[in-house]
Amino acid sequence: MLFAPSQLILLLRHLGKAVTLPLAGIVIFLMLWQGVANNIITSLGQFPGPVQVWEQSKNLVAEHRREREKEAAFYQRQEERNAKKLARNPDAEVKIRPYTGKATFFDQILTSLYTVSFGFVVASIIAIPLGIACGLSEKVYQSVNPIIQTFKPVSPLAWLPLVTMLVSALYVSDEPMFEKAFLTSAFTVTLCCLWPTVINTTVGVTSIDRDLINVSRVLQLPSLVHVRTIVIPSAIPMIFTGLRLSLATGWMVLIAAEMLAQNPGLGKFIWDEFQNGSSDSLGRIMVAVLAIGLIGFSLDRLMLAVQRRITWDKQAILR
Repeated sequence: MLFAPSQLILLLRHLGKAVTLPLAGIVIFLMLWQGVANNIITSLGQFPGPVQVWEQSKNLVAEHRREREKEAAFYQRQEERNAKKLARNPDAEVKIRPYTGKATFFDQILTSLYTVSFGFVVASIIAIPLGIACGLSEKVYQSVNPIIQTFKPVSPLAWLPLVTMLVSALYVSDEPMFEKAFLTSAFTVTLCCLWPTVINTTVGVTSIDRDLINVSRVLQLPSLVHVRTIVIPSAIPMIFTGLRLSLATGWMVLIAAEMLAQNPGLGKFIWDEFQNGSSDSLGRIMVAVLAIGLIGFSLDRLMLAVQRRITWDKQAILR
């Protein structure tokens, strides 16, 4: 496919703007960061700049690889031992014990992603129907709104002790499916994720074009059909705005919840490094901070991609 000279110039200009401006911003940020870091001395040593953080990120990758090698060797030894046991006695009962080595930085990232996904999904299942009900019924809205406005500003640190006590009291099992620390963190995320989705869904439903409402009345659509064909498609932009805000809130809340609940995710990694107090701790914490930011950005882009896929208005500008 050939481009005309004018089209090629426009394309290059667009690509230059898309690449050059973000790259320039990143370079300026890194230079300012290094300059500030050089002038800050803490009780654990010099504050880490980009170079030190890069070195610690490589160390974390190396630690992950070493741990995976240990895990592979652990299972290999068991397989060899079981093979010898079966060779002596084909009817012998063999077992494979699970590897219980130290969780690496990347294992903790996966734990945090799993935890926030669980809490976010539970919150969405509750918040979207509740928001639709509030948008469709003034009575429901008047009944629920005081509760929403009361609990919306409550800090996750206030919820955490209550959630911890409830999980400890109600979740009693000899063979639990989930760890209590996981449920404590996940339900704290759920409680803080609810409100943005509820509020934005309510606004989206109440903002539906009146002509669509009138068409639904003329056709005498059943309530469920009305919600499925009129309400949800029309409110999708605001619903996804709420979901994106909720996911960002949940990811932010999760780190604090994991620090206190000791769920083995990124929050616990940061807390353990802070308690460790070694000369490398600040650099490793800064790696975690950058990972949290980049993952949060990626989650938002993922939600935006889902919105673009689902929304009926393909011409809408979504950012």
